[in-house]
Amino acid sequence: MMTRLLIARHGNTFGPGDVVTRVGKTDLPLVASGLEQGRMLGRYLKRENLVPNMIFTSSLKRTVQTAEQAQGEMGTSIPHRPLTIFNEIDYGPDENKPEEEVVARLGEAALKAWDANGVVPDGWNVNPGAIIANWKSFAADIARDHAGKTILVVTSNGIARFAPHLTGDFDGFLKTHNIKISTGALCVFENSGGAEWACTQWNVKPKEKLAA
Repeated sequence: MMTRLLIARHGNTFGPGDVVTRVGKTDLPLVASGLEQGRMLGRYLKRENLVPNMIFTSSLKRTVQTAEQAQGEMGTSIPHRPLTIFNEIDYGPDENKPEEEVVARLGEAALKAWDANGVVPDGWNVNPGAIIANWKSFAADIARDHAGKTILVVTSNGIARFAPHLTGDFDGFLKTHNIKISTGALCVFENSGGAEWACTQWNVKPKEKLAA
Protein backbone atom coordinates (compact mmCIF):
# COMPACT_ATOMS: atom_id res chain seq x y z
CA MET A 1 0.00 0.00 0.00
CA MET A 2 1.64 3.21 -1.20
CA THR A 3 1.45 6.35 0.94
CA ARG A 4 2.50 9.60 -0.70
CA LEU A 5 3.84 12.72 0.98
CA LEU A 6 3.77 15.77 -1.29
CA ILE A 7 5.82 18.75 -0.14
CA ALA A 8 5.35 22.13 -1.83
CA ARG A 9 7.06 25.42 -1.20
CA HIS A 10 4.73 28.41 -1.00
CA GLY A 11 4.46 30.88 -3.86
CA ASN A 12 6.15 34.25 -4.32
CA THR A 13 5.91 36.91 -1.62
CA PHE A 14 7.71 39.58 -3.66
CA GLY A 15 6.67 41.08 -6.96
CA PRO A 16 8.44 43.02 -9.73
CA GLY A 17 10.15 46.11 -8.35
CA ASP A 18 10.01 44.95 -4.72
CA VAL A 19 13.16 44.86 -2.64
CA VAL A 20 13.60 41.14 -2.00
CA THR A 21 14.56 40.39 1.59
CA ARG A 22 15.28 37.19 3.50
CA VAL A 23 11.94 36.40 5.13
CA GLY A 24 11.47 33.70 7.73
CA LYS A 25 9.04 34.16 10.62
CA THR A 26 7.67 37.41 9.13
CA ASP A 27 4.11 36.70 7.99
CA LEU A 28 3.92 38.03 4.42
CA PRO A 29 1.00 37.30 2.06
CA LEU A 30 1.47 36.11 -1.51
CA VAL A 31 1.75 38.56 -4.38
CA ALA A 32 -0.14 38.00 -7.65
CA SER A 33 2.50 35.69 -9.12
CA GLY A 34 2.52 33.67 -5.89
CA LEU A 35 -1.24 33.18 -6.05
CA GLU A 36 -0.84 31.98 -9.63
CA GLN A 37 1.87 29.53 -8.53
CA GLY A 38 -0.62 28.08 -6.06
CA ARG A 39 -3.18 27.64 -8.82
CA MET A 40 -0.61 25.99 -11.09
CA LEU A 41 0.30 23.60 -8.26
CA GLY A 42 -3.35 22.58 -8.04
CA ARG A 43 -3.64 22.12 -11.79
CA TYR A 44 -0.52 19.99 -11.87
CA LEU A 45 -1.62 17.79 -8.98
CA LYS A 46 -4.99 17.24 -10.62
CA ARG A 47 -3.44 16.40 -13.99
CA GLU A 48 -0.99 13.95 -12.42
CA ASN A 49 -3.66 12.23 -10.29
CA LEU A 50 -1.96 13.45 -7.12
CA VAL A 51 -4.93 15.20 -5.56
CA PRO A 52 -4.32 14.91 -1.80
CA ASN A 53 -6.67 13.48 0.76
CA MET A 54 -5.53 16.05 3.33
CA ILE A 55 -3.46 19.24 3.33
CA PHE A 56 -1.19 20.56 6.06
CA THR A 57 0.32 24.05 6.02
CA SER A 58 2.31 26.23 8.36
CA SER A 59 0.45 28.94 10.26
CA LEU A 60 1.86 31.61 7.93
CA LYS A 61 -0.34 33.33 5.33
CA ARG A 62 1.89 32.46 2.39
CA THR A 63 1.49 28.71 2.88
CA VAL A 64 -2.23 28.86 3.68
CA GLN A 65 -2.90 30.99 0.59
CA THR A 66 -0.86 28.65 -1.63
CA ALA A 67 -2.89 25.70 -0.36
CA GLU A 68 -6.18 27.55 -0.86
CA GLN A 69 -5.32 28.47 -4.45
CA ALA A 70 -4.27 24.89 -5.21
CA GLN A 71 -7.43 23.51 -3.64
CA GLY A 72 -9.58 25.81 -5.76
CA GLU A 73 -7.99 24.45 -8.93
CA MET A 74 -8.40 20.83 -7.83
CA GLY A 75 -12.12 21.45 -7.36
CA THR A 76 -12.52 19.35 -4.24
CA SER A 77 -13.14 20.05 -0.59
CA ILE A 78 -9.96 18.83 1.07
CA PRO A 79 -9.49 19.02 4.84
CA HIS A 80 -6.50 21.15 5.75
CA ARG A 81 -4.93 22.28 8.99
CA PRO A 82 -1.95 24.41 10.03
CA LEU A 83 0.94 22.98 12.03
CA THR A 84 3.58 25.23 13.57
CA ILE A 85 6.28 22.62 12.88
CA PHE A 86 6.08 23.75 9.24
CA ASN A 87 6.64 27.45 10.00
CA GLU A 88 9.70 28.95 8.34
CA ILE A 89 12.94 29.32 10.27
CA ASP A 90 14.02 32.49 12.08
CA TYR A 91 16.87 34.24 10.29
CA GLY A 92 17.81 36.17 13.43
CA PRO A 93 19.79 39.34 12.58
CA ASP A 94 19.23 38.71 8.86
CA GLU A 95 15.42 38.63 9.07
CA ASN A 96 13.93 41.07 6.53
CA LYS A 97 17.37 42.17 5.35
CA PRO A 98 18.21 42.52 1.62
CA GLU A 99 20.40 39.73 0.36
CA GLU A 100 23.42 41.95 -0.20
CA GLU A 101 23.38 42.85 3.51
CA VAL A 102 23.09 39.20 4.46
CA VAL A 103 26.04 38.31 2.23
CA ALA A 104 28.05 41.18 3.68
CA ARG A 105 27.48 39.93 7.22
CA LEU A 106 27.92 36.19 6.68
CA GLY A 107 30.00 35.84 3.53
CA GLU A 108 29.08 33.86 0.43
CA ALA A 109 30.70 30.65 1.71
CA ALA A 110 28.32 30.45 4.68
CA LEU A 111 25.27 30.87 2.47
CA LYS A 112 26.56 28.30 -0.01
CA ALA A 113 27.02 25.82 2.84
CA TRP A 114 23.41 26.45 3.89
CA ASP A 115 22.05 25.94 0.37
CA ALA A 116 24.25 22.93 -0.43
CA ASN A 117 24.28 21.04 2.87
CA GLY A 118 21.87 22.68 5.32
CA VAL A 119 24.69 24.04 7.50
CA VAL A 120 23.16 26.82 9.61
CA PRO A 121 24.94 30.20 9.36
CA ASP A 122 26.02 32.02 12.50
CA GLY A 123 23.23 33.91 14.26
CA TRP A 124 20.24 32.15 12.71
CA ASN A 125 17.79 30.60 15.16
CA VAL A 126 17.57 27.16 13.59
CA ASN A 127 17.67 23.71 15.17
CA PRO A 128 18.20 21.21 12.32
CA GLY A 129 17.90 18.25 14.68
CA ALA A 130 14.43 19.38 15.75
CA ILE A 131 13.31 20.01 12.17
CA ILE A 132 14.52 16.57 11.09
CA ALA A 133 12.83 14.94 14.08
CA ASN A 134 9.58 16.75 13.21
CA TRP A 135 9.70 15.45 9.63
CA LYS A 136 10.33 11.89 10.78
CA SER A 137 7.58 12.00 13.39
CA PHE A 138 5.08 13.53 10.95
CA ALA A 139 5.96 11.00 8.23
CA ALA A 140 5.59 8.11 10.66
CA ASP A 141 2.19 9.45 11.75
CA ILE A 142 0.81 9.72 8.22
CA ALA A 143 2.19 6.31 7.24
CA ARG A 144 0.30 4.89 10.21
CA ASP A 145 -2.87 7.01 10.23
CA HIS A 146 -3.23 7.72 6.49
CA ALA A 147 -1.76 4.59 4.92
CA GLY A 148 -2.43 4.43 1.20
CA LYS A 149 -3.43 8.10 1.08
CA THR A 150 -1.80 11.20 -0.41
CA ILE A 151 -0.90 14.02 1.96
CA LEU A 152 0.19 17.51 0.88
CA VAL A 153 2.35 19.75 3.05
CA VAL A 154 2.82 23.40 2.02
CA THR A 155 5.78 24.87 3.85
CA SER A 156 8.83 27.08 3.39
CA ASN A 157 12.27 26.51 1.97
CA GLY A 158 14.11 26.45 5.28
CA ILE A 159 11.92 23.59 6.51
CA ALA A 160 11.47 21.64 3.28
CA ARG A 161 15.21 21.32 2.66
CA PHE A 162 15.51 18.91 5.58
CA ALA A 163 12.77 16.54 4.32
CA PRO A 164 15.28 14.36 2.38
CA HIS A 165 16.40 12.99 5.74
CA LEU A 166 13.28 10.80 5.37
CA THR A 167 15.18 8.75 2.80
CA GLY A 168 17.68 7.60 5.41
CA ASP A 169 20.57 8.77 3.21
CA PHE A 170 20.76 12.56 3.27
CA ASP A 171 24.41 12.60 2.19
CA GLY A 172 23.60 10.40 -0.79
CA PHE A 173 20.69 12.65 -1.69
CA LEU A 174 23.00 15.68 -1.71
CA LYS A 175 25.18 14.06 -4.36
CA THR A 176 22.41 14.26 -6.96
CA HIS A 177 20.09 17.03 -5.76
CA ASN A 178 20.16 20.69 -4.75
CA ILE A 179 18.21 20.99 -1.51
CA LYS A 180 17.12 24.55 -2.22
CA ILE A 181 13.55 24.43 -3.57
CA SER A 182 12.03 27.05 -5.87
CA THR A 183 8.89 28.95 -4.90
CA GLY A 184 5.79 27.02 -5.94
CA ALA A 185 7.80 23.84 -6.57
CA LEU A 186 6.79 20.32 -5.57
CA CYS A 187 8.57 17.28 -4.11
CA VAL A 188 7.13 13.78 -3.87
CA PHE A 189 8.01 11.09 -1.33
CA GLU A 190 6.57 7.57 -1.30
CA ASN A 191 6.40 4.91 1.38
CA SER A 192 5.26 1.31 0.98
CA GLY A 193 6.04 0.27 4.54
CA GLY A 194 9.01 0.75 6.84
CA ALA A 195 10.71 3.81 8.25
CA GLU A 196 12.34 5.15 5.08
CA TRP A 197 10.76 7.04 2.22
CA ALA A 198 11.78 7.22 -1.43
CA CYS A 199 11.99 10.64 -3.06
CA THR A 200 10.55 10.18 -6.56
CA GLN A 201 10.34 13.87 -7.55
CA TRP A 202 12.26 16.88 -6.26
CA ASN A 203 11.89 20.58 -7.04
CA VAL A 204 9.37 19.98 -9.82
CA LYS A 205 8.09 23.29 -11.19
CA PRO A 206 4.39 22.98 -12.14
CA LYS A 207 4.54 25.96 -14.52
CA GLU A 208 7.22 24.26 -16.61
CA LYS A 209 5.49 20.88 -16.52
CA LEU A 210 2.11 22.31 -17.52
CA ALA A 211 3.68 24.24 -20.40
CA ALA A 212 5.59 21.22 -21.76
